[in-house]
Amino acid sequence: MALDLPKSLSPSSVSTFKNCPQSFKFAYVDRLPQPASPAASKGTLVHKALEYLMLRPAPERTLDAALTDLDRARAALNDDPDFTGLDLNEAEWRSFQTEAEQLVRKYFELEDPRTVLPIGLELKLSAKVGNTTMRGIIDRLELDADGELVVTDYKTGSVPGELWENSRLGGVHMYALLCEQMLGRRPVRVQLLYLSKPEAIIATPTEQSIGGVERKTGALWTAIERACNLDDFRPKTGKLCDWCAYKAYCPAWGGDPERAVELRGAAALAPPLPLGTPVEPAVELLLPTG
Repeated sequence: MALDLPKSLSPSSVSTFKNCPQSFKFAYVDRLPQPASPAASKGTLVHKALEYLMLRPAPERTLDAALTDLDRARAALNDDPDFTGLDLNEAEWRSFQTEAEQLVRKYFELEDPRTVLPIGLELKLSAKVGNTTMRGIIDRLELDADGELVVTDYKTGSVPGELWENSRLGGVHMYALLCEQMLGRRPVRVQLLYLSKPEAIIATPTEQSIGGVERKTGALWTAIERACNLDDFRPKTGKLCDWCAYKAYCPAWGGDPERAVELRGAAALAPPLPLGTPVEPAVELLLPTG
């Protein structure tokens, strides 16, 4: 029996399908919830703290202010299922909070936030790409010294090896495409700020790279259509399996996919950027004219 197609794609869902079609089916076709994880929750906390920091007037964006904003983020997320769903003992909680603070401190080794001119934070973008809708959330859209657009994405995980670097940059090239379609301007730079090392991975979007995103998205959508029509989402095993919330139900590891429906009864969150959710209106940007 053919399965319903997802109504849209996002950089995260594209990456999931490439890494493992079976995981994509669990998350974005079956829409099964995932339990909260320390790594994801830590990322949410640090992202929120840096968002608060960027909302401050530029001269106030100091390390002390960032640590204050980290406390503010903790308070704001205290009742969020990302945190109430974590099963951590006292020592693990202390480690969690210490690591989050270290990530905020390391951010200051990558750039001086007082020099950043943000025009969009947690910015929701959506555009038609071929036969599907692509959407995503940009951590930070800013203007450089020449008034050109720059897309910045914070990463709280480990820095990818050279083999994985291009695949990670593929996501921000998608953001560049969304900016070009929605704002009429192509960013001059897309950058991933890996806070754990810290290290920045930077790329310059071009007509070729944007065209490549469009072609690859079209091909991937065709593959998703075929998989839904045939109900054929084959698992792909690898290192990422150890972090997969659905591993226990994966046939590649002896699991039964039919049993995964029991996750609907768990106190867990839906996957990030669930497909088919109505897109909120994009934030109005104050782009300079002339």
